[in-house]
Amino acid sequence: MIADPVVQTAQPAPRELSHAPGRRSSDRLWSATLTTLGGAVLVVAGVILFSLGHVSAPLWRTVHVFDFLFGSVWDPEREKFGALTYIYGTVVTSTVALLLAAPVSIGIALFLTEMAPSQLRPLVSFPLELLAGIPSVVYGLWGLFVLVPLLRERIEPLLGRALGFLPFFQGPPIGLGFLAAGMLLAIMILPTMTSISIEVLKTVPGAQREAALALGATPWEAIRMAVLPYARAGILGAVILGLGRALGETMAVTMVIGNTPRISASLFAPGYSLPSVIANEFAEASGAMHTGALAALGLVLFGVTLIFNSLARLLVRAAERGPGRRR
Repeated sequence: MIADPVVQTAQPAPRELSHAPGRRSSDRLWSATLTTLGGAVLVVAGVILFSLGHVSAPLWRTVHVFDFLFGSVWDPEREKFGALTYIYGTVVTSTVALLLAAPVSIGIALFLTEMAPSQLRPLVSFPLELLAGIPSVVYGLWGLFVLVPLLRERIEPLLGRALGFLPFFQGPPIGLGFLAAGMLLAIMILPTMTSISIEVLKTVPGAQREAALALGATPWEAIRMAVLPYARAGILGAVILGLGRALGETMAVTMVIGNTPRISASLFAPGYSLPSVIANEFAEASGAMHTGALAALGLVLFGVTLIFNSLARLLVRAAERGPGRRR
């Protein structure tokens, strides 16, 4: 029995890539344009740091950096400047905002990605997108005319009666203060944290959910054991990005925090924050020392925001690799 001859067909020769001079020139131009645009971000950040450092130079000639960071006296007339009161107010309001917004945002993200029917998701997503586009001054007006009276008449008296044994809920119910600013910030950072958490949860492989359900887990057990551990780092990155937004918020916080430079353990007490004091005093600053102190506050706020945003990028990158594949 004679085997059929193998018929060899001629393969077309591979096409050579075009190396025309015009193509190379356009590629170089496009690469140079993208590099310039990317470097412009660093240039802008460098210009901001240089400008703040130049304006704050008169302060650093007479005040040590530790005295400025840990001093609590702010008296422009005597040229005594301490930022501790404003750092404290910024940290307290941002912490209250995170404690209120993080559970709600994570819960909304889990509901939209794991449990909500497809017809209901647009009804929940649209209000979140609407909240993200509202100007901060509108939030401030709403907080001043709605949130502050509600806190003064109902919420703060109730918290005082139920939790008055704690130092955080003592004092007269004024309405204006750390609690009002923290609650308003929680509403403002909720869309950012929720949208990022949703995108992180979408990266969880569906096989993990299916494997947990196949082993007999309930939907909540599948979320707790298969979804949340995989997305933990990314959700933490979303929380840190929300913290960066809360640290830099100015107008809304200025309208409800009370603008009183004091350190108090009570959330009912009025306070001050770094962005608020800069916005309130910069237009009326007299003298190089006062202006330099406000610029130094801007440097402190810039540094804190830069640190937290850098941490957020690292955590999101770790979440993209997933558990078990970290170096």
